[in-house]
Amino acid sequence: MNTRTRALLAAALVLGVAAGPLAAPAGAREPAAASRAHIGPDAAALAGLPDDDATAALVRVGGTGGSWRGSAGVHDLRSGRPADPAGRFRAGSVTKVFTAAVVLQLAGEGKVDLDGYVRDYLPDLIPAAYGKVKVRQLLDHTHGMPGADVPGKDVHDWYAHRFDVRDPRATVASATAKERVAPPGEVQRYGNIGYTVAGLLIERVSGDRYENQVARRILRPLGLRGTYFPGASPRIRGPHNHGYQVFPLADGASELRDVTVWGVTEAWAAGDLVSTTADLERFLLALFRGEVVRGPLLKEMFTVPAGVPGATMSAGLQRYEAEDGRVLWLKTGGRWGYNTMIAATGDLSRTLVYSVNSTDAKGLEGNPVAERITRAAFAR
Repeated sequence: MNTRTRALLAAALVLGVAAGPLAAPAGAREPAAASRAHIGPDAAALAGLPDDDATAALVRVGGTGGSWRGSAGVHDLRSGRPADPAGRFRAGSVTKVFTAAVVLQLAGEGKVDLDGYVRDYLPDLIPAAYGKVKVRQLLDHTHGMPGADVPGKDVHDWYAHRFDVRDPRATVASATAKERVAPPGEVQRYGNIGYTVAGLLIERVSGDRYENQVARRILRPLGLRGTYFPGASPRIRGPHNHGYQVFPLADGASELRDVTVWGVTEAWAAGDLVSTTADLERFLLALFRGEVVRGPLLKEMFTVPAGVPGATMSAGLQRYEAEDGRVLWLKTGGRWGYNTMIAATGDLSRTLVYSVNSTDAKGLEGNPVAERITRAAFAR
């Protein structure tokens, strides 16, 4: 990281640590000054922001044991203002949970058969080579379709194309022009393409835009006023904390760039949602309580496909078994400058929503700040 970037981080750190303490658990007394570092389950999870891994973090933890809210870091490195705890952010692949929920609602209304072939709904888009892919397989990533082509091969190329506007039909055509990676139902391979197809399926069977269907079925009924779809706009509307990305340089050094303004049309129904931690927490609770997907179809979101080696993903969510044996259901998301997660135990005894302004949000290794938050939230 270059000298200028380190100077910005160092200056912001002084403001960020003092500006972002965790709130006390509901009903708790204000702690003495000496114990302020341990407000909430583990305030150390947010200590020291901004740092090399993240410039800000917003956290909401809930459950039967109480709740706490926290924010740390800065709104932006240049001003060093405290991070806005109510700020919007790019939720990335958490969008998939909303998309899966709408497909399951349509299935409950008899408009979609989860065991039906996708090509029967989209014959003009899905070629015969993918004629045996079922709707359910779009949602649990066992469809066997490859990813679409993307311009460039590294972050510099992708940054140069950050304002490109991509049509979802062209995205699907790019993917289905290739050979399948596996027969349908045999391999679970995570990616965006299944949910791009799912978004087009929603549009075909509803006769309405995907965004309108999510808004009508989920956003408005739950009062998620801070959540919206940006469409072709690369900007985040309303209050938000800036996102940054480390860019490697030819001389072996690196620089940190503000990547807040970045288009997301290539993700669409797989990852373009903008939201807040409060909205995602409300959605998470409603979903697990059966208020979004009702009846037997809710089980689809908590059922990993049988007979698929190593499968952990269901319709929209992912199953994770903690070291203490507890099973968590979660979904993560990553857009440039932003990492997000929603997670909960099945009985809602503990829930977590976070947004971390990661400096390498699409890196192969997990973000250390996000990992600390998750461990603290689900600690016994």
